[in-house]
Amino acid sequence: MSTRVERIQQSLEAALQPTLCEITDDSAAHKGHAGAASGAGHFSVTIISEKFDGLNRISRHRLVYDAVGDLMHTEIHALVIQALSPSETPN
Repeated sequence: MSTRVERIQQSLEAALQPTLCEITDDSAAHKGHAGAASGAGHFSVTIISEKFDGLNRISRHRLVYDAVGDLMHTEIHALVIQALSPSETPN
């Protein structure tokens, strides 16, 4: 059985073919938070994909949310997203 992070990673990789996809489970820092009571977690993702080329931040975030749509509100309560195109990556 895969972990939440693995399921999120698989969804993002399938939809966005990223060159980098780093996911951090921040759930422990949110214990006691009302949104955490459902069991859904808090995550941060840094993702680099050519699919973000020419898109604004909102459009990029939509692509990420679309990719993990089936996990939202069941596995994911909050998602902090840093979505970059390959040309925006630091050297």
